[in-house]
Amino acid sequence: MTDSSREALITHFLEQAGWADAQRSKLAGDASFRRYDRLEGPKGRAVLMDAPPPEEDIRPFVRVARHLTFLGLGAPRILATDAETGFLLLEDLGDAIFTRVLCEGADETVLYSAAIDALALLHKARTPDDIPPYDDDLLLFELSLLTDWFMPLAGLDLSPDGQKEFIRLWEELLPLARAVPDCVVLRDYHADNLLWLPDRSGAASVGQLDFQDAVVGPLAYDIVSLLEDARRDVAPATVPAVIDHYLDQMPDISREDFDTAYAVLGAQRNLKIAGIFCRLLSRDGKAAYQDYMPRVWRHVATDLCHPALEPLSAWLDRWIPPAARTRAA
Repeated sequence: MTDSSREALITHFLEQAGWADAQRSKLAGDASFRRYDRLEGPKGRAVLMDAPPPEEDIRPFVRVARHLTFLGLGAPRILATDAETGFLLLEDLGDAIFTRVLCEGADETVLYSAAIDALALLHKARTPDDIPPYDDDLLLFELSLLTDWFMPLAGLDLSPDGQKEFIRLWEELLPLARAVPDCVVLRDYHADNLLWLPDRSGAASVGQLDFQDAVVGPLAYDIVSLLEDARRDVAPATVPAVIDHYLDQMPDISREDFDTAYAVLGAQRNLKIAGIFCRLLSRDGKAAYQDYMPRVWRHVATDLCHPALEPLSAWLDRWIPPAARTRAA
């Protein structure tokens, strides 16, 4: 579809939604095919999500957003939707992204504790039936991003036996992550996708974005996403304080089980991210994500300190030695 044809569809969608008179300005995008515009007009402000099919599907976003708002969490309200053309009109939650307000001097512990409060509320809620599972097949597929994209770009060869050993190790590790209960996992719960809304009370004070890939999986995952952020360093003192704050609200969770699940999922997520950042470079020509690679590998090193991950640590030492754990290109 040409840009002009897509623009004609946007115009029609906005007319149908009653926002034809709004002025549009572009907002920063992400690593997907989605594009965002801010609308300002007689009705106030809103955000247009342009998610062209077949590359994108807005229906999961709508389902999860409605679940989050039903729970009193800070997802944007859905104002209008057209799944066939891939347009979504959302409540505008503003510009107070955690990353920005933290750079302006906001108290990290306050913001991250509020983000954890929102997760605790989500984790205590009933899990909807229409959200797909974060099963081992998906987790293993994500790990293949490391071997398929990071290793070739870094000039590292992996033998068939090494590949089999990698899979076997993870088949033994993933059950340890499931010692904690399952819940809705938003998957990209980090400072660039959270907004500070101090005028709202409770869990609604944390605005949430980019949750269309939500799944049902181990509850430690989003806490890893928050605290092992690929894009910013979280203060060392904040990490244990926030985890303690979470576990205080979840008395039925064993600290030992949580710590193990956190380390396993941390290693899984960060190895996956290393692969994704290399795919963004090799396939999409997006080199900026390589700047985050040293931090990603520092997170991996932290996770590997857990005794349960000693075999994985040995595998990495053999196939991805420490000198290679940096920018892949």
